[in-house]
Amino acid sequence: MSAQAQMRALLDQLMGTARDGDETRQRVKFTDDRVCKSHLLDCCPHDILAGTRMDLGECTKIHDLALRADYEIASKERDLFFELDAMDHLESFIAECDRRTELAKKRLAETQEEISAEVSAKAEKVHELNEEIGKLLAKAEQLGAEGNVDESQKILMEVEKVRAKKKEAEEEYRNSMPASSFQQQKLRVCEVCSAYLGLHDNDRRLADHFGGKLHLGFIQIREKLDQLRKTVAEKQEKRNQDRLRRREEREREERLSRRSGSRTRDRRRSRSRDRRRRRSRSTSRERRKLSRSRSRERHRRHRSRSRSHSRGHRRASRDRSAKYK
Repeated sequence: MSAQAQMRALLDQLMGTARDGDETRQRVKFTDDRVCKSHLLDCCPHDILAGTRMDLGECTKIHDLALRADYEIASKERDLFFELDAMDHLESFIAECDRRTELAKKRLAETQEEISAEVSAKAEKVHELNEEIGKLLAKAEQLGAEGNVDESQKILMEVEKVRAKKKEAEEEYRNSMPASSFQQQKLRVCEVCSAYLGLHDNDRRLADHFGGKLHLGFIQIREKLDQLRKTVAEKQEKRNQDRLRRREEREREERLSRRSGSRTRDRRRSRSRDRRRRRSRSTSRERRKLSRSRSRERHRRHRSRSRSHSRGHRRASRDRSAKYK
């Protein structure tokens, strides 16, 4: 990659698709199904294993550093939950690798000379010490490249101790079987990357394997998968808790609403009763007033008739008296 291309990639990674107003690049959003979600989370096996013996070639989905930058910016504002897609991708990839590892172990068991369980255990111990030496040497080389010479020297001292243990284990293994059989290369399948390891591999070969890009790439993928599983579990638990809390709040609001509605209905009934009582009292008062008015009217009429009758009687009496005189 030229210096100009590297600078362009760096700007894409820092500023995203809109860094120079290129509208054609903005047509594909990082949320598009065609975009590799593992690439957005920097864990796509096609990127990690590029240039190794297990180079997977170009990914079938879109890889773009600018889209990754867009995703990183957007993920700070809201949870996009792309970890689930990336986890499914890596689980499928690792499951296929583990399947190949088991097939390789089966082929070795069919092709290599069968040995007893005791001899097999001793050979396994040599393999384990080889693996420890290879990892320590790879770590020492990495520390030395970083300029941490003192720590690198300490690791090399540990390597010497493990080499002494390996020498004793090899002696026990050699004494447990015929010399002709011991000289045969006993292979083992690496549990991490499915590569073949020899029982008699030298330190350089072991360091190249355990410090190589293939083995470290598989370690990175497996560690990323474990991290994604943990993240997905935490986010799902958080979502479940949020969903449960929202449901409880909704149920509480519904209960309050029902109680409020009940109180409202009670108040309405109470007001309705009060209105009926007021109307009843008002009607009763009106009736009493009307009754009193009618009674007074009858009384006045009666008194008026009585006075009229009395006056007529007195007039008739006077008339009779005048006639006799």
